[in-house]
Amino acid sequence: MAVVSGGTTLIDNGALDAGVPTGSLILLSTQTASSSATIDFTSNIDSTYDVYCFKFYDIHPATDNAGLSFNLSTDGGSNYNVTKTTTTFRAIHDEANSEAVLEYDTGQDLAQSTSDQRILRFIGNGNDESGSGEMFLFNPSSTTFVKHFLASGNTYYGGDYSFNDFTGGYGNTTSAINAVRFQMSSGNIDSGVIKLYGIK
Repeated sequence: MAVVSGGTTLIDNGALDAGVPTGSLILLSTQTASSSATIDFTSNIDSTYDVYCFKFYDIHPATDNAGLSFNLSTDGGSNYNVTKTTTTFRAIHDEANSEAVLEYDTGQDLAQSTSDQRILRFIGNGNDESGSGEMFLFNPSSTTFVKHFLASGNTYYGGDYSFNDFTGGYGNTTSAINAVRFQMSSGNIDSGVIKLYGIK
């Protein structure tokens, strides 16, 4: 048996104490796009978990060079217009090894804006082009603090470019966040899967 400060049991007879967080991902919802204007998660975002994770699999836009964006709601999805302040940077590399860039992307960040926040940029609509990644939303049910998020992902664009995007920020509201919307910056989500997980 091992203990930590305060006497909390970490291991008892070879098993982790039931009160210790394990970091397990609990699948709550799966949505599959099919020429979808939006993908909305209007349930399962509550006080059950302190952290929620959205995972994006092979997001394929109908429109070339579109980006996956999101917005937040405090009224169950009636409105997606939470004020956000964000920051974003990206790395770029091509198959010919002729371009390699790491840059702060001022064109993608927001300053006290209710606009959608782009989290996957430059996704091609070629048959083999797509984007994948994940976004963490922290303590969305808090009525004391702002709502932090972190997102990262990679896209395949133009037949030979890898774009690796990193975005962070906060929804500047002390109201509980209870719905999240994803959509393309232009056109529909032609195909792809988004899964919502709670993290223990």
